[in-house]
Amino acid sequence: IFGYYSPLGVVNSLNGQAGDLTLLQGTNVTITPGAGTLTIDASGATGPTGPAGPTGPIGPTGATGNTGLTGSTGATGAAGPAGPGVTWVEVTGTSRQAASNAGYVANNAALVTVTLPASPAFGDVVRVAGLGVGGWKVALNAGQQVTGPWGWGAHANSGAWSGVASSSDGTTLVAVQSPGQIFTSTDSGGTWAPQESNRNWMSVASSSDGTKVVAVVQDGQIYTSTDSGANWWPHESNRSWQSVASSSDGTKLVAVDNDLGQIYTSTDSGLTWTPQDSNRNWTSVASSSDGTKLVALEYGGQIYTSTDSGGTWTPQDSSRNWMSVASSSDGTKLVAVAWGGQIYTSTDSGAIWTPRASNAGWRSVASSSDGTKLAAVIAGGNIYTSTDSGFTWTPGESARNWLSVASSASGAKVAAVVYGGQIFTFPGATSPGPAGSLTGDSDAAIEVQYIGSGRFRVLSMIGNIVSQ
Repeated sequence: IFGYYSPLGVVNSLNGQAGDLTLLQGTNVTITPGAGTLTIDASGATGPTGPAGPTGPIGPTGATGNTGLTGSTGATGAAGPAGPGVTWVEVTGTSRQAASNAGYVANNAALVTVTLPASPAFGDVVRVAGLGVGGWKVALNAGQQVTGPWGWGAHANSGAWSGVASSSDGTTLVAVQSPGQIFTSTDSGGTWAPQESNRNWMSVASSSDGTKVVAVVQDGQIYTSTDSGANWWPHESNRSWQSVASSSDGTKLVAVDNDLGQIYTSTDSGLTWTPQDSNRNWTSVASSSDGTKLVALEYGGQIYTSTDSGGTWTPQDSSRNWMSVASSSDGTKLVAVAWGGQIYTSTDSGAIWTPRASNAGWRSVASSSDGTKLAAVIAGGNIYTSTDSGFTWTPGESARNWLSVASSASGAKVAAVVYGGQIFTFPGATSPGPAGSLTGDSDAAIEVQYIGSGRFRVLSMIGNIVSQ
């Protein structure tokens, strides 16, 4: 007997005879009978998979492939509609019906009237320019109106206009004549409706929303309205009323008598009135928004201020021919004008006054709510405006017999009246329909664009242009 070692187990060979065979675990053995041959199969059972090894480093990025071929160009889209090019036409006659997207050169010694297209499309434009000495007029069709920006627009009929007042937004206006009626507008002066009776109306004031209005009659009474001027009720006695002012809510009112009369105040929207201060030739009065701070002018005398709704008054500045005064909403910034003198401004509720502008026949002045934008008019002169609280003034419009001016709270809208003339508003807007028009001289030109609902707006303009 002999033995040998195998990696698969230990085999004891008996050389064909009986003997013992010892194997290690996991070893398969095959014995072929008679041959004396021992075959060992070493394929034991597969063991469990070992844990994964760590991930190797990322290899370098491969080279970029070749760019593919460019695709073919797509088909061209359809052409858009042609823009509104303008073709110019010389008009040597006195009238012409305008076509959309056309320009007209008025070349006649007489006025040339160009009527806007009756049925324009949205965005259509019309241009008119002067060449002949007769100038031009743009006429409107029914339902049409042209809005600014441009200078001043004239409205209403000529009359003895003596006063004008504005709501805070400049939409509701009221103007008075002496002699004549009260006229009201709810479209910033585009159209006007007569109210009340013929009287010597001298001055008018409005609440900020335009619903409460107060007007005074020279040698008559004080009248108030609570429905924007449709109906009026008389109050107080017949006096030589000259000027009236209102708080923003229309509750506190103040009026002055210029025939050696007094200042009168009301705290119940004009139902009852209380005399204040002394008899003087009062010419104008203004109020802060809350009716607490008041300022009144004496012609040939001084400026008087009150900080207790008119209970007590303090004289300020020097004796001058004071004509008109206006106040900011808080009563801090004031502006006053003197007949034959200058414009005076104050930034401390009237304690100190600074002269501005030049000597002129200043007649009336108005202020924005913050006291920054001002407007003043000269009887027989121009309208002057300031955007820096009165430091500098710029003339505008034409020389007319201006008598009164009013401003919206922002100062963006202004209305002024001419004694013996018309009512003017800024910025200009024509009256609606055939009653409205724009006129310019030989050096003026205008371009208007249709924006729908019968409305045209001004895109550009040069020269002196007046609206009706």
